[in-house]
Amino acid sequence: MIVTMRLPKPRGPLSAALRADLRAGRSLTTRTRSAAETLAAQTTDPLADEDLQLALAICYELHYHGFDGVDDGWEWDPGLLGVRALLEERHTAALHDLVGDVEVTDAPVDQQLTAAIAADDGPSLSGYLARRGTLEQWREYLTLRSVYHLKEGDPHTWAIPRISGRAKAAMVEIQADEYGGGSAERMHSRLFAGLLRDLGLDDGYGALWDDAPAVTFASVNTMSLFGLHRRWRAACLGHLTAVEMTSSEPSRRYSLGLRRLGFSPGTSVFYDEHVEADAVHEQIASVDMCGSLVADDPSLTADVLFGARCALAVDGLTAVHLLGAWEAGRSGLRRDEPLAA
Repeated sequence: MIVTMRLPKPRGPLSAALRADLRAGRSLTTRTRSAAETLAAQTTDPLADEDLQLALAICYELHYHGFDGVDDGWEWDPGLLGVRALLEERHTAALHDLVGDVEVTDAPVDQQLTAAIAADDGPSLSGYLARRGTLEQWREYLTLRSVYHLKEGDPHTWAIPRISGRAKAAMVEIQADEYGGGSAERMHSRLFAGLLRDLGLDDGYGALWDDAPAVTFASVNTMSLFGLHRRWRAACLGHLTAVEMTSSEPSRRYSLGLRRLGFSPGTSVFYDEHVEADAVHEQIASVDMCGSLVADDPSLTADVLFGARCALAVDGLTAVHLLGAWEAGRSGLRRDEPLAA
């Protein structure tokens, strides 16, 4: 099956210029480089900047499935990689500002990861959707999550060739389950697509990008950043571990929320699968994968913890965004706005 997507609508000068260059098939223009430099210098909140996050997501998507009508040669275009590096620098600095200093102790890394998760005080989207979420709120939530879940597993998988030994074997074990254990129909991305269809949403890859706000792309861009850079391989593993360690119980609540709205087990199978799989993955990820990695190279401990804290903190931004919108009686989706001059 060939999977591609259309280029999303621009959200500012940079994404507009980048989109025009990709569609024209020419080298990156001075206009695009200038827009990137201006945005990188002037944005005050990179993780919430619609233009920056969308442009970075477009750059990363060239490494995944690409876009309809865009030449595959753009993936490694030097000019585009230079623009991406500018955006990554601002994005990474914003992550450091968000999570603060990472303290490393003498405790085993799995215990340090558990402590980081226990200290997280972000609001619970799963609790809200389980108890109170309306069908329309569920559709909004799934729209945001589609940006990641329709490529589930892929951002983290980039790290596999960058690690070795037991850490690699453990990561392959986890990722194999993400890809259905050899069954295409059981791939988690395929199960999520079925969930979208059951709730009346477009299940096409990238089809809902235009409705997703910047915070959605900030989450997936963080995964892509960690996965695509060898320098961040340990952060990638820490990010994946935080996802696995915090997924089982929320997935159970999401499943209950769907049943409350009258959906059958056939609709909630995506979450039911995670209740079982991630309960097993938790120990594999924290002890076998991260534990083995830092046993071989203790200097990577801080990066593991940084990646985990980024996963928790950026997910917290998504929860704050959606719950704040819903409590105010408005949609959490992005609506078309005029492009900045």
